[in-house]
Amino acid sequence: MKDALLAGAAGAVGDPPMRAPASAPVRAAFDDPEITATGERRARVALGTLRTLWFATGTLCNLSCEGCYIESSPRNDRLAYPTRDEVRGFLDEAARRDPPPDEIGFTGGEPFLNPALPDMIEDAAAAGFRVLVLTNAMRPMQKVKDRLCEIGRRWPGRLTVRVSLDHHAAEKHEALRGRGSWQPTLDGLVWLVENGFDVAVASRTVWGETDAVLRDGFAALFAALGLAIDARDPSRLVLFPELDDAAAVPEITERCWGILGKDPGSVMCATSRMVVKRKGAARPTVVACTLLPYDPRFEVGATLAEAQKPVWLNHRHCARFCVLGGASCSPGA
Repeated sequence: MKDALLAGAAGAVGDPPMRAPASAPVRAAFDDPEITATGERRARVALGTLRTLWFATGTLCNLSCEGCYIESSPRNDRLAYPTRDEVRGFLDEAARRDPPPDEIGFTGGEPFLNPALPDMIEDAAAAGFRVLVLTNAMRPMQKVKDRLCEIGRRWPGRLTVRVSLDHHAAEKHEALRGRGSWQPTLDGLVWLVENGFDVAVASRTVWGETDAVLRDGFAALFAALGLAIDARDPSRLVLFPELDDAAAVPEITERCWGILGKDPGSVMCATSRMVVKRKGAARPTVVACTLLPYDPRFEVGATLAEAQKPVWLNHRHCARFCVLGGASCSPGA
């Protein structure tokens, strides 16, 4: 079904061929926030229960990876480091919600490049939240091993670390992440498991291999390393779809929910928001999606209360990653 829909991606999913009247302006796909190029009402998603509150810790990274979703690199500082006090303010607001979020997520860039991250993790755990940190497990994380162990002892069971490993073969991982990136990541992954942390792995599907083949390969790798990570559990090994900006992607209309048999509440922006601090900004703001930190159309407010507003699915990533790809950065979503 998804392949057929993508093959017809010149318009919106499920739209019949349409020709605009000669006098009507020609719309480009993903141009109008509420109407698709073929003139149908665009799908939108309401925020139900906020389950995961993400913090972008900055876009600086120790690596410059091929196909990074938000173009993180050692030079990309478009998102600045939020301070501990700024994060605390949002944690306090989150704790006052009824119900509060289940989980606080920290993403980057490489989150451990932000020197305040260990304090932020501890603040979130102390406030009663589960905490998820996304990392490449390399030197920035390994520099704070002692502090992580201390947090683990003080707040057992509250911290999950998801390690990015782009393939189960070293040469393919390094084809995306750079020469010399494989062994340090494995060292960090093994250290996390051996020290009792709750660990997951995130990988990519750029290789054209089936889900089953990828999971079999990772299962063999984990077994060889002596790691008790279930590669067949989607929450333990997360396989993310690719975001190819050159590929044809359909727009999602209101009718698509019925055509696809999909619940709007299953889409990531129905249960999550992300706090970002733009370079030069006086304070952080809230955006609808972890994949769209730069697009001002997806800013939803300065507070979590303001960020309650619904989100129009007016981006290629909304269609390819979330609706058709069925993916989410948040576990269990």
